[in-house]
Amino acid sequence: MWGALLRRGGRGAGGLRRLASSGPPWSQVVSEAEKIVGYPTSFMSLRCLLSDELSNIAMQVRKLVGTKHPLLDTARGFVYDSRNNLQMRGLVVLLISKAAGPSTAELSFQHNMVSGIYSSQRSLAEITELIHTAFLVHRGIVNIGELKSCDGPLKDMQFGNKMAVLSGDFLLANACTSLAQLQNTKVVELISSAIGDLVQGIYYENSKSSEENCLTDDIGISTWKEQVYLSHSALLAKSCQAAMELAKHSAEIQDMAFQYGRHMSMSHKLHSDLQPFIKECSSDTLSFSLNSAPVVLHQEFLGREAWIKQIREAQGKGNIMDYKKLREAIKAGKGVTSAIDLCRCHGNRALAALERFPPSEARAALANIVCAVTRFP
Repeated sequence: MWGALLRRGGRGAGGLRRLASSGPPWSQVVSEAEKIVGYPTSFMSLRCLLSDELSNIAMQVRKLVGTKHPLLDTARGFVYDSRNNLQMRGLVVLLISKAAGPSTAELSFQHNMVSGIYSSQRSLAEITELIHTAFLVHRGIVNIGELKSCDGPLKDMQFGNKMAVLSGDFLLANACTSLAQLQNTKVVELISSAIGDLVQGIYYENSKSSEENCLTDDIGISTWKEQVYLSHSALLAKSCQAAMELAKHSAEIQDMAFQYGRHMSMSHKLHSDLQPFIKECSSDTLSFSLNSAPVVLHQEFLGREAWIKQIREAQGKGNIMDYKKLREAIKAGKGVTSAIDLCRCHGNRALAALERFPPSEARAALANIVCAVTRFP
């Protein structure tokens, strides 16, 4: 189904190239894009992260050193995370703002622009990052009932949960305050609805966490895409649209920005889901989500009964999953190649949305980001 779009070669309208099998690595793509928007986006939420309130929380989080509380990994990611790049969403908002430029209705306000981006759009990029970071912190809440002795003392893990709730709420409150200061009703509505989408998507993820080893009958790739849109794509898509609204662009340009954010983030999630199946794994026990895209597609091709049989064959004594055995079974099927096709399909749709924007360094950087998340060995 996805092959027809992926086989289209050559260049699209306006000189945009279709997906290539080679190109600069992710870190280089991000570094070059940051130069285009004017400053490293790794400092985008620094004003909030270095506030007195959050600095006090950071000091308290040091008490978790020596435990396995996930809040520690999230905190480390604020400083450096070259693999996932926590600031990717804000960077995309800035790039698409610069790619669109000022609208005819806003030409008289170009003095408010720095490096081709309005100050309100830069504020929006920071808000997007704060919201994303707040939910990352909230995801670091652990289920106390499932802890093992090696995870750390119970009182420390409970303390970590309190810190995750408080610091996540603090970031979200700051984001909402900054959002109100933009004084744009439609932008407030868009970002507020994105927060609602995130809550709904994460609720779904948490409800499935206890069923990691037993997929429900109604799980399919269409359901997977609906849930990934809520938990991963809605915030970026609506932030891109909101950036166009702040510059008073037309409804058509707003929709194209939305489509780029949606399809690029879907490609990003698919690329992430595929990593356990396309990388050489040094550990035989490397686990992966049974609700990831390659697994869901594998189940659809295989059929429910055959899938349950494979699950049972991969479970050893005590129902402990042999992920190496299950991974090899999935790689032997069609799920992995279909997920790669789907990733590139969303990538091509993101590139198609960019064709409505005039050629520029910013548009080329947005295209490079798509190529980086749709390239596989």
